Amino acid sequence: MAGKTYNVGVIGYGMSAKVFHIPLILVTPQFKLHAIVQRTPKPNDDASKDHPTTKVYHSAPELFADSDIDVIAITTTPDTHFAFTKAALEAGKHVIVEKPFVPTSAEAQQLVEISKRTGKLICVYQNRRWDTDFLTVKKLLDEGTIGRCVEFNTHFDRYKPVRPETWKGTLGMEQAGGVIYDLGTHLIDQAYVLFGLPSAVTAVFSNQRNDGQAEPDSITVILQYPSGGPLVTAKAGVMCVETEQLRYWVRGTNGSFKKFHLDIQEDQLKAGLKPGDKGFGVENEGSSGTLVVLEGDKPKGSTLKNIEPLTYASLYAGFVEAIEGGGEAKVPVKASEARDVLRIIEAARESAKTGKTVAL
Repeated sequence: MAGKTYNVGVIGYGMSAKVFHIPLILVTPQFKLHAIVQRTPKPNDDASKDHPTTKVYHSAPELFADSDIDVIAITTTPDTHFAFTKAALEAGKHVIVEKPFVPTSAEAQQLVEISKRTGKLICVYQNRRWDTDFLTVKKLLDEGTIGRCVEFNTHFDRYKPVRPETWKGTLGMEQAGGVIYDLGTHLIDQAYVLFGLPSAVTAVFSNQRNDGQAEPDSITVILQYPSGGPLVTAKAGVMCVETEQLRYWVRGTNGSFKKFHLDIQEDQLKAGLKPGDKGFGVENEGSSGTLVVLEGDKPKGSTLKNIEPLTYASLYAGFVEAIEGGGEAKVPVKASEARDVLRIIEAARESAKTGKTVAL
């Protein structure tokens, strides 16, 4: 007997919906794209034309009132996430919400409690947990290939001299805007997955563009862990003129791993490819990382290809498993985990403001 199909409603019809969520919904067998909220369709940007068999609403309350919807994907700007997630849960819907989850860890905790009260699940779309290079790094650390990790450097540097006119560049940090909530959320979430909550956070925020804007565009965040743990540095800069951008530099007691280039899934999704297509998530071998391990007392280097990609579709597949009976334990990115990442971000903001290290 075929399993249940869950109707999904999507709030928002910008890049997040079109590139990241709707393609993944369409390749998830148990999910059906049932409705989209697009507030102001345009002749060349009309959800009803792109998805003619899907309902189109012009406000979120219409979606919450649709009794046929089981799951709501929230793809709007982060300042809307708390109100929309709360309303969706209280309307009896499971929720998948774009990162950053909400502006504050206090709001995140409120949603954790509402989720428990309503019995409806929240999954946060931290898709870069399924970057193939990150999973390769995780495998190296889990298997002890480079020994105990002593330093973990994670970068998301680019050359982008013009500030984007979106929440990523103009929405203030109080509303979960800017680089610390955009790229910083990814970098810090990956460190959290590997090492858990740090004991202390030190951060420097800067305006590398020197464009006169108050909102910083670049960050350096240092996470300290108890004795024996790694020193983690997360960096995102916008004036990095390189032919190859550093992504990871991981050092351990028995070796190291260095990787350039970003995971390719985002670019493939933007180009219209989707999980399941031939070559999706598979990086060019020329972009492989370099592994160095001790042989005797001498370091020996080799090229290390990424592991076989699991792809971003794994996040949606995992959420299906949770909804089908796995419960909170099976949610791929729990709201409580996103809350902890927000705690780290809040400590980084305090550190950047005061010039002091902040204990967690």
